[in-house]
Amino acid sequence: MLNLLASHLHLVYDADMNENGKMKEILRVKGFRVTSARLAVLETLSKSRVPLDVGAIYKKFSKIKKLKKINEATVYRTITSLEEGGVLKRVDLRKTSSYFELAAARHHHHIVCINCNDIEDFENPEVEKALGRVVGRSAKFKSVHEHSLELFGLCKVCS
Repeated sequence: MLNLLASHLHLVYDADMNENGKMKEILRVKGFRVTSARLAVLETLSKSRVPLDVGAIYKKFSKIKKLKKINEATVYRTITSLEEGGVLKRVDLRKTSSYFELAAARHHHHIVCINCNDIEDFENPEVEKALGRVVGRSAKFKSVHEHSLELFGLCKVCS
């Protein structure tokens, strides 16, 4: 049953996330009531090419007339509950704020420019294999259930 749910969520996330019905389905499958704040957070993150913090999400809401009634505290509570429910994941970008992205999006990592803060997603099967070998050689760990990898450096423009 759990694998079926995970497969279903994977298909939903991989489909066109701009479609309101898909976001509603994600919320329902994860056991959330569909609210305007939850839908707005999911839509904002699905349209973003980079992880966003609460302030950036709230700022985007303030530009849309129908979302102006959603205050920053509501955005924070919504993101917290969606993270706890496995819909969003926190990304550590070594900044003062927490950043979030959709949890069931394709597995990827980030490269962050330490000068201009530009962020690029990357996927590399060799990195995944190497991480698996690290666990296999560990004297203390049998398995790893999840991981996060962020690289920090200078982009081509800032170099």
